Amino acid sequence: MGFSTRVNKKGIRAGAAVVASAAAVAATVWGVATLVEPGSTAARQNVAGPKGTDNSGRGDGGQPAQPQQRIPEGIAHASEGGANAVNITIDDGPDPRWTPKMLEILRKHDVKATFCMVGPQAKAHPDLVKKVVADGHRLCDHTMDHDTAMDKKPVAYQERQILDAKKLIEEAAGSGAEVEYYRAPGGAFTPDSRRIAAANGMRPLGWNVDTRDFDKPGAAAIVDAVKREIGNGPTVLFHDGGGNRAQTVEALDQVLAWLGEQGRPTGFPVRTAPDTP
Repeated sequence: MGFSTRVNKKGIRAGAAVVASAAAVAATVWGVATLVEPGSTAARQNVAGPKGTDNSGRGDGGQPAQPQQRIPEGIAHASEGGANAVNITIDDGPDPRWTPKMLEILRKHDVKATFCMVGPQAKAHPDLVKKVVADGHRLCDHTMDHDTAMDKKPVAYQERQILDAKKLIEEAAGSGAEVEYYRAPGGAFTPDSRRIAAANGMRPLGWNVDTRDFDKPGAAAIVDAVKREIGNGPTVLFHDGGGNRAQTVEALDQVLAWLGEQGRPTGFPVRTAPDTP
């Protein structure tokens, strides 16, 4: 697969307030990790984003508001579990056939994952969204239409894609469940999409290991991709939607067993911390 690197040079919109004394969000320490949409020749550099805005303020009645954890706009890769931990992320569902099988494998290995859901899929299968939450996994917004050319679309379009999906996922999850991350389809992040996500409580989420399971190369090839690329960083990309995922289910079982043998714990991607190990 040919890789090209492109960095979106579009600046943060002029209205965004930047705190002068805030430290710049650290760029990922995992090296250059290229976001590639499975099955596509397009590649995007997985870069850390600009500084976020200050969400502090005054509460009702003039009293100081409770301190809020600022969500950085930089793309997350590191794990809350520490430098040796691995983040399992699963995209494009929920799917009525494959998501339950993925959940079964995760329970078998006592592993928690981050599920990046497409809005209409969440609306169509709220029972699965609730099962994901009940099992202790985290939710991620993967937009409404999985448009891998979002970075070429107007800001208003990007905002609708992100926030409409967030609403559908939250409604499907119920019980006040929170969508904690935003992953752009194919890595089509822009400074605006990162800003919109962070302002709405979602950390932009990248990946370091593309298993290419979307192309159904065979379970052995998926496992080999993880073993070969895990040195790039801790966040691994799998899919439970978009087609037959029998190979992914088989490979996930083997990958989690291998990580256990290697003494590698699993965790969730950083959400409020800088992207450092």
